[in-house]
Amino acid sequence: MTTRGRFITFEGIDGSGKSTQARLLAEALRAQGRDVVLTREPGGSPGAEEIRRLVLEGDPDRWSAETEILLFTAARRDHLERTINPALTAGQVVVCDRFADSTRMYQGLSRGDLRALVDQLHDLMIGRDPDLTILIDMDPDLGLSRAKGRQGHEERFEDFGLELQLRMREGFLALAAEFPHRFRVIDGARPIETVAADVLSLVEPALP
Repeated sequence: MTTRGRFITFEGIDGSGKSTQARLLAEALRAQGRDVVLTREPGGSPGAEEIRRLVLEGDPDRWSAETEILLFTAARRDHLERTINPALTAGQVVVCDRFADSTRMYQGLSRGDLRALVDQLHDLMIGRDPDLTILIDMDPDLGLSRAKGRQGHEERFEDFGLELQLRMREGFLALAAEFPHRFRVIDGARPIETVAADVLSLVEPALP
């Protein structure tokens, strides 16, 4: 009989360093001998990766917020069915770069008063929240400069500008206050190794 795994997510504004911290956590846990699945959203399964290209590339006004909610929910459902749930059933630790909280913020809050719609679709089609969510907090000016400095092709949301990032930071901190049982907030403006050590110290007590 398998032991239920643990589902850990990372959230934060663009450029906060959450992707790096998710990777470092997965590496640290694997070094302890744990079976870890490192994944991301949108993406994490073949179908969801196809949707990722639709929502993260192109002009900022390519999709309405309502359409984005449907696309992200479809990607998340496929990710859940094909990657997350099987890993958790097998007793693995799933470390995910973004999950439903990002949709609550980017589409549900920042681009219209659609939070209720996001939550309704989440309850209907996803029905799972993380066991632990690490919010990497970051000054939006610094985060946006980091994100734009990557010079990648997935910059559709960064192209909305600083105002969006300011609203996102406020929204994420409010979300952490709304769900204090699963959110932990970490200052991401410090050296990467310092942040990683703090992340590990928060995650270890939550693991079986």
